[in-house]
Amino acid sequence: MWFAVLLLFLTVLGAGWSTRLVPTASTVWMKPLLAFSGAYLFTLTITHLLPEALLLVPGNMHRIGYFVLAGFFGQLILEVFSQGVEHGHVHHHSEHVGHVPFLLLFSLVIHSFLEGSILVKAPAAGAVSDNFYAILTGVALHHIPAAFALMAALRLRLGSFRKALPLLVLFALAAPIGIIVSNYVVLDQLLTGGLYAALLGFVAGNFLHVSTTILFETSPEHKLNMPKLAATLAGTLLALGVEAL
Repeated sequence: MWFAVLLLFLTVLGAGWSTRLVPTASTVWMKPLLAFSGAYLFTLTITHLLPEALLLVPGNMHRIGYFVLAGFFGQLILEVFSQGVEHGHVHHHSEHVGHVPFLLLFSLVIHSFLEGSILVKAPAAGAVSDNFYAILTGVALHHIPAAFALMAALRLRLGSFRKALPLLVLFALAAPIGIIVSNYVVLDQLLTGGLYAALLGFVAGNFLHVSTTILFETSPEHKLNMPKLAATLAGTLLALGVEAL
């Protein structure tokens, strides 16, 4: 469990720190990574999160659909404030220089906290617990372009890496705090009364929005691009291969 906490924290810090080494003006190199993480996340959602959410409430499966929709459209609202940083959008606008983008940061923290909160390592969590590290990998992969885009935006707004670093740390803490809260603070309440199934459905809706947006945006002109196609297939196959392990 603490490995998961440390991995997510260090993944965000490492990706954000890389903005000191990698030019942020061009993000062409990021598209294959986005395609890979989007395909992995989408496949994981379809093959693991949604089926498990349905299995946890066998007598009331249709309710999960409402939570999936809520998560999908909830993510749409969050992205109004986050400006698509969740799927690697690096913005280079000059307005609001010197001001902390609180709404952007808040929406990312909420999104990340929810992602961490489904990572429950307990028998009652069923397949999510069994595939804990597969899902953890998907969340970590998703955080790499998000952290890079966030740090690029913060450095542009605040003018220095040093001023932006505390805000990156705040984002890095969100998913680990979600893991800790779900596993050590509200575990009993979460695993009773269908609450965990509802949470899985909601986050699955988040993931469906983010992953499909990533996959559509990596091929906006609907042209065959071999590196992106290879990355998409690799992400899909990796997520499918997890089930065979």
